[in-house]
Amino acid sequence: MTDSLPLLPTSVIGSHGKPGWWFASVKAFEAGDFGPGDLDEMFDDAVDTAIRDMEAAGIDVITDGEARRTDGYVDTYYKIIKNIAPLPVARKAGPWGYDMQQRYEAVGRIETPPAGFGLVHDYEYLKARTSRRVKATCAGPLTFGSRIHPGKAYKGVVDVAERFAEVINQELKGLVAAGADWIQLDEPARGSVSGEEMARLFNLATEGVTARLGFHICFGNRFGRSRFLRSYEPYFPGLLKARADEFVLEFAGREMAEAELWQKYGDGRGLGAGVIDVKGFNQDTAEDVARRIRKVLQHCPVEKVTLNPDCGFGWSPRYLCNHKLASLAAGAKLVRAELTGKR
Repeated sequence: MTDSLPLLPTSVIGSHGKPGWWFASVKAFEAGDFGPGDLDEMFDDAVDTAIRDMEAAGIDVITDGEARRTDGYVDTYYKIIKNIAPLPVARKAGPWGYDMQQRYEAVGRIETPPAGFGLVHDYEYLKARTSRRVKATCAGPLTFGSRIHPGKAYKGVVDVAERFAEVINQELKGLVAAGADWIQLDEPARGSVSGEEMARLFNLATEGVTARLGFHICFGNRFGRSRFLRSYEPYFPGLLKARADEFVLEFAGREMAEAELWQKYGDGRGLGAGVIDVKGFNQDTAEDVARRIRKVLQHCPVEKVTLNPDCGFGWSPRYLCNHKLASLAAGAKLVRAELTGKR
């Protein structure tokens, strides 16, 4: 693996657009027509496909596409977490919304299987199949706790998140032991939790984790829909208490709003700048991306910038995902050439 990265390296948030056969295979498994071995084989193929797509697009730092997560982002893990019970879903008819998501209640101390969430296995599989720089991704404690009511087992949502911080910490240490040197946690900008509290929970989850740490702060992206008020201003400067090497933020889908925040709050940290709109069905071009990158560079030193989509591509068609990733790489190449020409 080559340690050196180009100026303005490109990366992804985590998830990749899934092929049609991925969805067909999951349905076949749920219907009893596929066994666990069939599903595992399909997952391997899906990860291989995501790796190949990202390499072909020219992305510098890749993931496994999170292709083994069969039901949303944390829903897959809710199925194996112990001592949570499903709650009735209040609304099932009409247009999809976040109020249709399955929620749970803690009925005891939250526990995970001895093997954890399987992120170490996923990382080792990825690392063995690419020569590119790789990044491991994991939901943060607030993300895991976002749909679990504390019930009588916990005092409140922050206590639930603290328990998940303990679980995540062990998972991340396992990743480091497996060789992971770049890890990203994904957390929601939910509004009811301050930036300082988000930072505290991030620090609990990453205590003793010796890797480059990214902190992705998400406005929500299920079915391409936002969940929270899309502004980062309320979370700063409290977020700066997080021991994050890089903050990964969404700009493109907000017409580059708040890019100037980094001039005020950057604090010398790295910036994972979202320059691809994953919520829109628009066909981003290389020039669109280059224009957004130039905007970011007005407020953040070039050596501190990594370029990525606003969020994951888990809710995007694969062909659109691949088009946008190619535009990301091409836009970065345009700006690199401009910068080189000025030197």
